[in-house]
Amino acid sequence: MSVVVEQTTDQDFARLADPYRRELYAHCYRMLGSVHDAEDLVQETYLRAWKAYDGFEGRSSLRTWLHRIATTACLTALERRRRRPLPTGLGGPAADPSAELADGSEVPWLEPVPDSLVGADDPGSVVDTRTGVRLALVAALQYLQPRQRAVLVLRDVLRLSAAEVADILETSVPAVNSLLQRARAQLARNAPVEEEIVEPADAKAILARYVAAFETYDVSAITAVFTEDAVFEMPPFRTWVQGAAHIAELISVHCPATAAGDMVLLPVEANGQHGFGLYMRDGQGVHRAFGLQVLDLAPEGVRHTAMFFDTSLFPRFGLPDRL
Repeated sequence: MSVVVEQTTDQDFARLADPYRRELYAHCYRMLGSVHDAEDLVQETYLRAWKAYDGFEGRSSLRTWLHRIATTACLTALERRRRRPLPTGLGGPAADPSAELADGSEVPWLEPVPDSLVGADDPGSVVDTRTGVRLALVAALQYLQPRQRAVLVLRDVLRLSAAEVADILETSVPAVNSLLQRARAQLARNAPVEEEIVEPADAKAILARYVAAFETYDVSAITAVFTEDAVFEMPPFRTWVQGAAHIAELISVHCPATAAGDMVLLPVEANGQHGFGLYMRDGQGVHRAFGLQVLDLAPEGVRHTAMFFDTSLFPRFGLPDRL
């Protein structure tokens, strides 16, 4: 009899808790800035919740209860983890794009996340979900203290009430409001403004020009597709450059490609933005995974490219390691 009861309880838990998995994944990603860490914390959250489910008395919603477990797990993890920045958060742009690239392999860099892992099930909330995981926003969140980060995400992204957040963090409503006020003030100095996250009407044309410029290895076309003050950064290198001409020079000097056809770009959706998995042709003529690009578009062209040289991310985006 007890086995039947346990099976029923397990089935109930899975049926009720599974719909929140992607939302919890997005929450852990915003808190930690890493898809690898987010996966671990979501698994830990569900394991803790499953073990404690018999004691869940419904004093709060299941959603709030799960976010309480996830937030606690994230805050504990952040006690022993360093902030995950992008190169643009560690200093100014390089004055000489042709100079040797500065190694930053010791830095735990911010990672991009596939939209498929954090997308909203409700079509009406897709825009909010994508805005809440944009690369620049998640990078800005890394500057906040962990509890400030938790309060801001829970209140402004997940739209929980101050009372619910106070319950999650085991604190008072005035304390939550104070943390939120300080977090919003600091985020305003680092996060993108709302006007900058509206997709241009001709986004498809800009992306087509971008792909053509790289795949034909046309440096003049690469220069033309970027805005005048565009930014190009490349974790794990600390070096980043600003300006279309500097970006073209950086690529001319440091990119292994030498001719049309050396690069192939496959489209991806990352952080609610357009992106590409970039493949580079090797000496045997095989195109192998080289880097993952996440783009930010403006009406004039591409204004920001983050190029992640972490090919372990490719499987998470459904990309093969070679073409």
